[in-house]
Amino acid sequence: MAQKPSIPKGTRDFGQVEMARRNYIFDTIRGVFALYGFQQIETPAMENLSTLMGKYGEEGDKLLFRIQNSGEKAALAPEKGLRYDLTVPFARYVVQHREEISFPFKRFQIQPVWRADRPQKGRYREFYQCDVDVIGSDSLVGELELIQIVEEVYRRLGINVCLHINNRKVLAGIAEVIGAPDKMIDITVAIDKLDKIGVDAVNAELQERGLSVEAVNALQPILNLSGTTAEKLVALRDVLASSPTGLKGVEELETLFGLIENTGVTLNIELDLCLARGLNYYTGAIFEVKALDAQIGSITGGGRYDNLTGIFGMPDVSGVGISFGADRIYDVLTELNLFPAALQSTTQVLFTTFGQDELRYALGWAKLLRDKGIAVEVYPEPTKMKKQMGYADAKQIPFVAIVGGDEMAQQKVMLKNMASGEQQLVAIDELVGQLKA
Repeated sequence: MAQKPSIPKGTRDFGQVEMARRNYIFDTIRGVFALYGFQQIETPAMENLSTLMGKYGEEGDKLLFRIQNSGEKAALAPEKGLRYDLTVPFARYVVQHREEISFPFKRFQIQPVWRADRPQKGRYREFYQCDVDVIGSDSLVGELELIQIVEEVYRRLGINVCLHINNRKVLAGIAEVIGAPDKMIDITVAIDKLDKIGVDAVNAELQERGLSVEAVNALQPILNLSGTTAEKLVALRDVLASSPTGLKGVEELETLFGLIENTGVTLNIELDLCLARGLNYYTGAIFEVKALDAQIGSITGGGRYDNLTGIFGMPDVSGVGISFGADRIYDVLTELNLFPAALQSTTQVLFTTFGQDELRYALGWAKLLRDKGIAVEVYPEPTKMKKQMGYADAKQIPFVAIVGGDEMAQQKVMLKNMASGEQQLVAIDELVGQLKA
């Protein structure tokens, strides 16, 4: 007995309905990226493992998919892995192609990435990211444009979101003032889970990672600062007074929020001091976007990285980027029923026929319509009309052009509106006009 076909856990097939919806997301995001002058590149699905290792923190390294070398010289070939994200391959790309690039370099990528994670709702082993980055400038205008892009993308998609902002320099300053400067990574990895596992579990993890009880206790009031953004920033200045790094982070946040106010951004934005972003390469502003009307994790995230290209031999090149999680956005749009109803239908008119002569007649009309940019299908055989009409219904094709002997004699077709049931006899020019309307 043949084995039942299957796909790896954490991956999915996408049928025509899913692809129409996914392309709606990709096209929406791509259109907003273009408004800000970003241009598209692509990088390979696999990278040398040395490119990926050590860039995502201890936990990230564990989630890398490794590719087994094969062939005669397998033992001599560099180890490879599937890309974990698009940012590290982008940094490698910048260094490798530096002579061809004009800085600041504004690029976007829409490609799949892979993580050996435990599959669950909103979390897959293969998923798409839509990344937008600007590298070669340390201006906070980069952060502002990313925030404006987030605002416009989710306005177009109709999703209510909140953008959470923090700064890794602030987190480094906090580690300094609680007496644990060498534990900054441990602190960020732990508090980044606050929303998922709760404060008690985070505190326990901090102690497991080597923080003293006194340091953990000192951290609590800092993470629980309340009030307006302005009030939090004032309080942070006092808390971090002994940390130049922390004060620099506060200054960057003040500048960024000033730019946000000056440019009229209306997006719901929160200064979130518990936001850490687990990736080690972030050095400045960090972002996460969460949907307000759906129970799901972050649907967009990113931040500033000051020296990611340095690990590839090109130091002191600052960049900032953000990544839209297409799969989670898809889940939110599905849950909230926000996909446009007409997405599934791409064909504008289906020709149905009663015989071979009518079929040949319809094929000629179909070519004329396609030459004018109209999407057309011709049912490939003159079978029962009920079956042909059923095909149009199943594909949600809005119009059917019926071809019989009488229609051919008059050099016309009978056009049926599938929504209203109305029928009318039309010539080719009239048909073009109706379909172009």
